[in-house]
Amino acid sequence: MNWDRIESNWKQLHGHVREQWGKLTDDHLHMLAGKRDGLAGKIQERYGISRDESRQQLAGLHKRMKEMNHVK
Repeated sequence: MNWDRIESNWKQLHGHVREQWGKLTDDHLHMLAGKRDGLAGKIQERYGISRDESRQQLAGLHKRMKEMNHVK
């Protein structure tokens, strides 16, 4: 399983991302279009956390999406 599935399902997953990272605007999410590195950077910037922490949070999102069967 790779991040490509999240990118391809971005429109369906957009709400889950907004729920977890409410400081990200719809414009941010539209512009990022599910690109992992860009999303990690924007999370880092908006929340004042390390790059590693933002990547860990994205890994958690990825795991939850798999568990919810949104991403196979």
